[in-house]
Amino acid sequence: MTTNTYGVPTRSPLPLTNDGIEVNSPSRSGVFQASADERMEAFGESISFDRRLYRHDIQGSIAHAEMLAEVGLLSKEETSLISKTLREIEEELDANQLPIRFELEDIHMHVEQALIDRIGDTGRKLHTARSRNDQVSTDIRMWVRDALDEIDQKLEGLQNAFLGRCEKDFDTILPAYTHLQRAQPVLAPHYWLAYIEKFARDRERVADCRKRVNRCSLGVAAVAGTTLPIDRSLTAEKLHFESVTANSLDTSSDRDFMMETAFVLSVIASHLSGWAEEWILWSTVEFNFIKLPQTFCTGSSIMPQKVNPDALELSRGKSARVMGNLQTLMLLVKNLPMAYNRDLQEDKPPLFDSFDTIFAMLDIATPIVEGSELQTESIASRLEEGYLDATTLMEWMIKKGMPQRRAHHLVGAIVGAAMERKVPLKDLPLETLKEHAPELDESVYECLGTQNAVAAFVSYGSTAPTQVRNQIDHWKSILKK
Repeated sequence: MTTNTYGVPTRSPLPLTNDGIEVNSPSRSGVFQASADERMEAFGESISFDRRLYRHDIQGSIAHAEMLAEVGLLSKEETSLISKTLREIEEELDANQLPIRFELEDIHMHVEQALIDRIGDTGRKLHTARSRNDQVSTDIRMWVRDALDEIDQKLEGLQNAFLGRCEKDFDTILPAYTHLQRAQPVLAPHYWLAYIEKFARDRERVADCRKRVNRCSLGVAAVAGTTLPIDRSLTAEKLHFESVTANSLDTSSDRDFMMETAFVLSVIASHLSGWAEEWILWSTVEFNFIKLPQTFCTGSSIMPQKVNPDALELSRGKSARVMGNLQTLMLLVKNLPMAYNRDLQEDKPPLFDSFDTIFAMLDIATPIVEGSELQTESIASRLEEGYLDATTLMEWMIKKGMPQRRAHHLVGAIVGAAMERKVPLKDLPLETLKEHAPELDESVYECLGTQNAVAAFVSYGSTAPTQVRNQIDHWKSILKK
């Protein structure tokens, strides 16, 4: 097939329908005396990216036809023929057998024209009381609704992957970091539960966003509604929407639900990127906390020893695309006047790309979490470095009646003494401890060392073993693992 300089396949003159009316862009009514320039067709087409809406378009069209029959604008026989033919067209689209015609611009007109080609005037009746404006809005709402449900399922799968690690890694203690400096000791499952919480909030945002997506646009027509006696609530019910949109002007221009969706996906991308960054660090020789599955790593073209965490690096990098798509959508709509403008055709590529990217990131995250191994010996060999028990010592002093600020200062001095001797706090002799705090006695060693420090925690939400166990049981009941 040859193409012109715009990449559009060269084609024969536009085909004629049975009654001799020339098929052209649906936006070019009888008022036009000339066909569209092929450069305009190439510039204005969206079939190259909106084809993925075809199932939802057909589903919406069948519901619309059934509603038209209910209110007397179509006969039952016409509706039956339209529905049957649309299902046949859907099967052809499933098999990639419906020819692409750039003059038809988008998937909606491809479906409608295929219907007209087969059943003539009965097919022409389908567009009664609707516009492409409300048709497109309805289709994309249904598509986003389904895509959000899939995102929720994948997030749940990732939560289960982290939950599955909790029992296996329960006895492993890790250093927690602030400012990328060692701070306090935590149980490994406390780390995994932190990610479960992040993805739980993501799922809450998905569910909340879905409520505003799940409002039916169909029937507001182009901009002002319709003079025909339609039943919008019936259409919404058939398409499993929770409600209908309330204002035709607002509905025609509304892309809030797409921007909100893009934001929700951006937060998910941020969480996945942060996790990827942490595990990239943990997999280095310098940390040596975790061994990643080699099936998600790559080598070097010149350094034979390299096992690079490319899947995690790509996740970190691809998150930028998702966040950039949110910016694209917000800039797209920021200066648009009320109701539909053709600019809104450009809303789908960034949204589709965000979903595709998050799908891919979640698809690789779950097996990486499941297949990675904590390097327990390496972690344990350096666990006493960094004075992870210093805060526990300070709080032990507070429990003995010492003011927090004095205890904070004294522990700092004790850590300084340990640093000079290059020993952990638990290896300092009592005489040295008493030089800084005469009140101390032999019982102080009950809180020193990472094992004792972890065991000392008691507050809700902390890394206390009983608290962690309770949280694991809590999430097992929710995730049904």
